[in-house]
Amino acid sequence: MITVDCDTEGLARAAVSALPLYAPDVTPCAVDVSDNINLWGTPPAALRALSGAPSTHPSRYPSLYSTPLRDAVLRYVGLSGVSGVGVVTGCGSDDVLDATMRAFGNARDEIVFAAPTFAMIPIFGRLNGMVPVSLAMTEGFDADPQQLVDRRARITYLCTPNNPTSTALSRETVEYVAANAAGLVIIDEAYAEFSPHTFIELASTHERVLVTRTFSKAFGLAGLRVGYGVGSEAVVNVVARARGPFKVNALAEAAALAALGEGPDALGWVARHAALAVRHRERLAAELRARGLEPMPSAANFLFIPTPRAPALARALRDRGVLVRALSGLPRDLAVLEASEGHALRIGVGPWDVMETVLRSLDEALACA
Repeated sequence: MITVDCDTEGLARAAVSALPLYAPDVTPCAVDVSDNINLWGTPPAALRALSGAPSTHPSRYPSLYSTPLRDAVLRYVGLSGVSGVGVVTGCGSDDVLDATMRAFGNARDEIVFAAPTFAMIPIFGRLNGMVPVSLAMTEGFDADPQQLVDRRARITYLCTPNNPTSTALSRETVEYVAANAAGLVIIDEAYAEFSPHTFIELASTHERVLVTRTFSKAFGLAGLRVGYGVGSEAVVNVVARARGPFKVNALAEAAALAALGEGPDALGWVARHAALAVRHRERLAAELRARGLEPMPSAANFLFIPTPRAPALARALRDRGVLVRALSGLPRDLAVLEASEGHALRIGVGPWDVMETVLRSLDEALACA
């Protein structure tokens, strides 16, 4: 039994005590399309690495800064051998994002972003003593590049394709911000493998740009928590100092390396299933429109559907064994989000038989709503 003789909570930093815990609906359901992961599973090459990697032993520490994985990432993104470019890895890309704010953000510095975007960004900002500044997106779900630049923030955060809206920022916006922002620019490309265009090349042409990516989505390794950032060596070396050593465990690194390998059961598998996700995304979007719902144009492996009925539909789907993500309290600056009263559904895309189950359950939910 713990004897309480002081205000323990009062010992904590006020900024931390005020932060909410991340608490999405995790009700066990037969079909879970709420997390934007690879619903086909994991590359066979990565599974083999997990079951038989002789070089990984739990009594040994992993590599300090994941040097083999860094080299493989540079080959994958086409920047191997490019002078002055480096990679920092982490326990998921959110670990890299958190470490980047810790590395570059002083107390009361601003981190600016267009909202809605990745929900952890303002949380990481406050956790690291920064001031999150949210700006409205344009009606086309782009960011206003001049507004972002005019803040002269310590860090400018761009997410493309954007979570939760699934939409992509325009090339003009991203390139303008990369060229004109006063501080560091983070380009979060967690869903890059599903998008028609990416911005990884900016990591080699702009010293203050860090492009972050993850193995949790297209690569099917969400449970192993592996992410990375690509940028100038000047940036990634500072982030690595803030991140600390041993942040990618040995099994996770072995699986990620295997998934980056050549062959039909490694990168070939990833590419095939990313292409399938794109095809099924468009097919699912058409089915939803036929039912009177209006998903936003998606460049990711999920759909974002603004509707005031989102909370009720999510509950009805959950009652039928289908878990989707219901979003509420979204900023209502945009006409489509004002019309939806700040509510939306987010539905991950996967094998078509899974999508058919979602649609059947949705038809029942719509009939009862």
